[in-house]
Amino acid sequence: MYQNQGGYPQGGYPQGGYPQGGYPQGGYPQGGYPQGGYPQGGYPQGGYPPGAAPQPGFQAGYGAGGYPAGYGEPTGYVPPGGSVGEDGEVKGFDFTEQTIRKAFVRKVYAILMCQLLITMSFIALFLFHAPTKNWVARNPALFWVAFATVFVVLIVMACCGDVRRKSPMNFIFLGIFTVAQSFLLGVASSVYDVDAVMMAVGITAAVCLALTLFALQTKYDFTTMGGALLCAVVILMIFGIICIFIPSNKIVTLVYASLGALIFSLYLVYDTQLMLGGKHKYSISPEEYIFAALNLYLDIVNIFLYILTIIGASRN
Repeated sequence: MYQNQGGYPQGGYPQGGYPQGGYPQGGYPQGGYPQGGYPQGGYPQGGYPPGAAPQPGFQAGYGAGGYPAGYGEPTGYVPPGGSVGEDGEVKGFDFTEQTIRKAFVRKVYAILMCQLLITMSFIALFLFHAPTKNWVARNPALFWVAFATVFVVLIVMACCGDVRRKSPMNFIFLGIFTVAQSFLLGVASSVYDVDAVMMAVGITAAVCLALTLFALQTKYDFTTMGGALLCAVVILMIFGIICIFIPSNKIVTLVYASLGALIFSLYLVYDTQLMLGGKHKYSISPEEYIFAALNLYLDIVNIFLYILTIIGASRN
C-alpha cells in the first residue's frame, strides 16, 4: 500500500513508482501535496518538468546530489571549481566618451612634460657646461645631422599612422625626435646670453599656461581655424625665406618673430581644443595621444624660439 502519512519517505518518491491504480482516491489534500510537506530539502522553485523526479540523495541546494532528470542548471549557478565565463564579467563600469577623453588628456600632458624636461636638460647643458658648448661649436656637422633627423622622423610620424599609434614604436620615434629637437634647441640657445634664455623660458611658460587656460574655458571654437592657420604658416615661411636674401634688419627680425609667436600661440589654442574635444566641432582620436603630444610640443618649442629671437633682437 502507498503510505502518505507524514509525507513522502526520506530521499524522494518510493522505489518502484506510484501505487497500482494511480493516486489515492480523492487526490491530494485540498491546498497542495499530502500532509507532511515536501520531500526533505524541498523542490526547486517552479517545480520539476513533466516526467522528472528527484534522484535519490537529492538535498537542498544544487550540486549536492545532482540535478533531477530533464532539469537544467539554474541561472547564475557556478559549479564548484568553475568560473563565471565571459557572460559573467563585471558590469557597472560605464566608459563614456568623457571618461576616455579625460584619460587621454592626462596621458598627453604626461608625455608632454617628459618632453619638456628632456629639452630643458639639453638647454641647461649647453648653457652651463662650457666643454659641451665648445665641442659642438667645433663639430658643426652634428647640427645638420640632428636637423635631418628631426625632419625625417617628423615626416614619418605625420604620414604613417601605424608608426605613431603602435606601441612601443611610437614612443621610440617620439623619443628620437625629442632628443634631436632638444639638441637643436640647445645649440640655438648657446649663442644667447644665459639671462636672455632664462627670460625666454619664463615668458614662454607664462604664455603657454595662459593660453591653455583660455582654451579650456573660452566659448569660441578654434578647431574651425585649421585652414586659416595653415595659410598663415605658409605666408610666414615665405616671409622667412625672403628675409634670408635681404640685409639683416632689426625691425624685420622683430616683425618676423612677433608674427611667428602670434601664429603659434593660436596654434597652441587650436591643438589644445582638438585634444579636449567635447563641445568643439573637431577633435583628435584618443588613439592619437602621441600625435597630440607632438603637436603641443612643437607649438611650445616654436613659441620659445620666436620669443628668444625677439629678446635677442631687442638687445642687439
